[in-house]
Amino acid sequence: MIPNEGHEPIAPHFSVHCGDALAILSTFPSGTVDMCLTSPPYWGHREYDTGGIGEEPSYLDYIANLSGILEEVHRVLKPEGSLWLNLGDTYRAKALLGIPWRVALTLMDGGKWILRNDVIWNKVKGAPDNSKDKLRNIHEYVFHFVKQSRYFYNADEIRSKPRSSSIVNGSVVSATGVTGVRYKRQIELSTSLSPTEKISALAALNAVLEDVRGEKISDFRMVIRNQQRTTHSDSIKISGRAKELQNKGFYFLKYHPNGSKPSDVWDIVPEDTQNRDSHFAPYPADLCRIPIMATCPPGGVVLDPFCGTGTTLAVARSLGRNGIGIDISQTYADMTEVRLRQRLV
Repeated sequence: MIPNEGHEPIAPHFSVHCGDALAILSTFPSGTVDMCLTSPPYWGHREYDTGGIGEEPSYLDYIANLSGILEEVHRVLKPEGSLWLNLGDTYRAKALLGIPWRVALTLMDGGKWILRNDVIWNKVKGAPDNSKDKLRNIHEYVFHFVKQSRYFYNADEIRSKPRSSSIVNGSVVSATGVTGVRYKRQIELSTSLSPTEKISALAALNAVLEDVRGEKISDFRMVIRNQQRTTHSDSIKISGRAKELQNKGFYFLKYHPNGSKPSDVWDIVPEDTQNRDSHFAPYPADLCRIPIMATCPPGGVVLDPFCGTGTTLAVARSLGRNGIGIDISQTYADMTEVRLRQRLV
C-alpha cells in the first residue's frame, strides 16, 4: 500500500487490456512505465485459442515479432526503467534452438538494450523427461535489460538479513566468527611484508574491526600477500585487487551491513498450486518479487504485455506497485481482473 498526504492507504491502481500487445502498446505514451516484467508465450510450445505470438511458422519470425513488441516496451519505459524477460527454449528435430539467447542477442545488437544480468531460474523439481539421449531440462532464463547505464535499482530492498557481529571478552567477533587474531598473527610473521607495510596492515585491520563493532559492515575477509589467494586473478593488468596486493601488501573484502544480494541463480518451484481453485500462470509469484522490489520504486508502474492470468500484476499489487496488463485472450484478461479484485497472489 502507498501512503498519501492524509496518511490513509491508497490501493494500487491496475488496468487490464485485452488485445494484441503491439497494437495496445502503441497507444501508450512514451516514458511512463517504471519497469516491465513478462514471460511471453514460448515458440512452438502450444496452440492458443486466440493465436498470437508463439505460433509463427519459424522461430526467426517469432524472434522478429517479439523484438518488435519489446521495441514498443522500450519506448514506454522511463529512461531509468528496466525490462525483465523470462523465456524458455524449444527443441526441433533433436536440436535445442537456443531461442532465449537468440532473442537476447537480437535486443542487444539492436543498440537500444543493455543486458545487466542473465538469471538462471532453476525450477528445482521440473517435469519428467523420458528422453534416453539427453539430460532433463529444468532451467529457464530471466534476462534483465535496461535502457541506459544509470537506472533505478534498490539493492538494499532485496538483500538477505545478515547475521550479527558480537563482542566476546571484549573482542569483536564478526557474523561468521572472524576475530582478526589469525590475520594479526599472519601479518606479524610475514616475510613478504615490509616493516612499514606491516604497520599499515595492522592499523587497517584494527579499523575494519571497529567498523564491525560499529555495525558499519557485517563481516570481512583480509587477503595478505603470499598468505591468501588473490580474488579473481593474480594479474595486475586485469585485476585491481591484484594491483592493490602488489602495492600495499593486503586488501579487504567487506560485507554489506544490510546483507548480501541474491545471486543470479534462483531456486524456485515452477508453480504454487496450493489453496487455489484455478490454474494460474506457469511462472510463479516468487519469480516476480526480486525484479519488482529491485527495479520498480514504491508506487511505480509495472507493465506485463503478456500478463496471462496476472501473476506479475498480483505480485505488484502485494508490493504496493501499480500495474498494467495486456493479454490477447479475453478469458485470461477476465481471470486477471477477478484475481486482482480478490487480491490473490
